[in-house]
Amino acid sequence: MNIKTSPRLPVSSSMARNKRLLKNHETFAFWVQLGADIGVVFFSLYLLTLFKTGEFNPHYRFLMVITGLSMCGIYVSRGIYRQASTHIKNVMRITVAWFVCLCAVMLVGFVTKTTELFSRQVILLWAPLALFLQIANHVAIGMGIKRYKETYGKHLKALVIGDGATAVHLIQSLNGNRWLPDKVVGVVRGDGGLPDLSVAANLSVPLLGHIAGIRPLIREHKIKRIYIALPMEESEQIQGLHIDLLDMNVDVIWAPDISAMRLLNHSVREVAGTPIISLNESPLTSSRVSMALKAIMDRSIAAIALLCLSPLFIAIAVAVKRSSPGPVFFKQDRTGFDGTVFKVWKFRSMKLHQDAEVVQQAGKEDPRITKVGKFIRRTSIDELPQLFNVLDGSMSLVGPRPHAVSHNNYYSDKINAYLARHRIKPGITGLAQISGYRGETETIDKMEKRVEFDLAYINNWSLMLDVKILFKTPTSLFSKDIY
Repeated sequence: MNIKTSPRLPVSSSMARNKRLLKNHETFAFWVQLGADIGVVFFSLYLLTLFKTGEFNPHYRFLMVITGLSMCGIYVSRGIYRQASTHIKNVMRITVAWFVCLCAVMLVGFVTKTTELFSRQVILLWAPLALFLQIANHVAIGMGIKRYKETYGKHLKALVIGDGATAVHLIQSLNGNRWLPDKVVGVVRGDGGLPDLSVAANLSVPLLGHIAGIRPLIREHKIKRIYIALPMEESEQIQGLHIDLLDMNVDVIWAPDISAMRLLNHSVREVAGTPIISLNESPLTSSRVSMALKAIMDRSIAAIALLCLSPLFIAIAVAVKRSSPGPVFFKQDRTGFDGTVFKVWKFRSMKLHQDAEVVQQAGKEDPRITKVGKFIRRTSIDELPQLFNVLDGSMSLVGPRPHAVSHNNYYSDKINAYLARHRIKPGITGLAQISGYRGETETIDKMEKRVEFDLAYINNWSLMLDVKILFKTPTSLFSKDIY
């Protein structure tokens, strides 16, 4: 097949300025589900209010309106109805979204000074009841939609062009999403070379041929939608496909295959009508509101912990002082967010010694470690003064562990994307630590695994992930490899 090229389709300058390139295409099922959720929330509030007060006063109507608007904004923005996943994940997603809505409603009540107008009993019963009804809604409607599609539904037959990792993921997502009518019936390879056998083995649909024969395949299989999942270097071919398929009466959708790139906190958004793909972005700059909440959580917990642990601090300080001559605290240059260097605080666990140019990690039976130091290192009590680093903003409770400057200089040339771990604030604990990569990293392989978990944390960061890591941290302190 000859891929044709063509000049841009004629569009007036005013239309080009006003046309949105990224648009949400919501299904009918989406609106049914959203309407049903809002309906059960309204109905439960109405019944509870009538039962408690005998009437439905205007301030309860105002609460109903604010709640409905909050649900429309929060539920849509969080993609509650566009993500296919297990029932447990759906329940968790709905629970979080409903909690955020309640927080938004309480904030409105606080600002307008109307909280005293509402019955506490009604609100306390309404919050869990409305959540339960929404979950029941999702289960019932999901089962109904599945049964309807199996009996009466008409699928939009689709082809995926490309056999890479992105294509495999796309096929699984499309065919597993009950909200979408798309049914991928096959894959078309984008070139004439041999397929990647390791990837092709994961294909859940047949490999129908290559791109040269796509037009006969569209007619034979009655295809209505084409997904292009080709690598970025095939951009010229992608543009030619778009032009060539204009007369085939099929939808053409581009899913950029960026799976071969080392991505960091990637996302897709729109700026003035132009689609923007972030390949490498720090959560500190891409999620400013969320990171502000993280900072508030960090400093609040750190302040409370310092207050509660002050007797332990005094006892450890006395023990360290008596164990060997020297200061109670040990300070060392570490690399933090965006490569900035700061002083990390720890209880001193070693005898005073002259630092070498390359800092030597502590090893088993290290003669530099005192008896008290051995205990506080094993229990990670020596890390507690880093709560002061959290208070001054140089560290977070959760994040990649900060390494010595000399270690960064050593590993940056040996591990790919090693320095990318500095795209977020370092933490007292982290995903790598609760996954078994605490303590000494005496081999390159161990450091590579730690970096792998650090980058996974940055890619998947959320406040909920921080909370999970904090809860799991105490159980990770009993590792036998810490000394």
